[in-house]
Amino acid sequence: QVQLVESGGGLVQIGESLTLSCVVSGRSLSTESAGWFRQAPGKEREFVAAMPWNSNNAYSARSLEGRFTVSKDSAKNTLYLHMNNLKPEDTAVYYCTLLKVFRPAVPFDFWGQGTQVTVSS
Repeated sequence: QVQLVESGGGLVQIGESLTLSCVVSGRSLSTESAGWFRQAPGKEREFVAAMPWNSNNAYSARSLEGRFTVSKDSAKNTLYLHMNNLKPEDTAVYYCTLLKVFRPAVPFDFWGQGTQVTVSS
């Protein structure tokens, strides 16, 4: 059974940076892809960024204008989301998951508990 544990969220000011972590367990990741999604209050969950576990060929949502990047530590089975120049519209619960399809990102239907990011103006 796959387990996903996100952490690293918090309250930040406009323009600050934050890095989220996601530890994945319960499955061999060598042939998997993983990604980040977010859900703001009253909105649908949306794609943020994705990365194959066996390469560094990552990509992120165009709407983020390059402010967010994804990386991984394979030895720790951990996926990271590096968020820069944060804006109030980035306020959301952030989730990681494994992907059925890498591009466009199609997630499996299992999720961690998420981690809250709040950007204060």
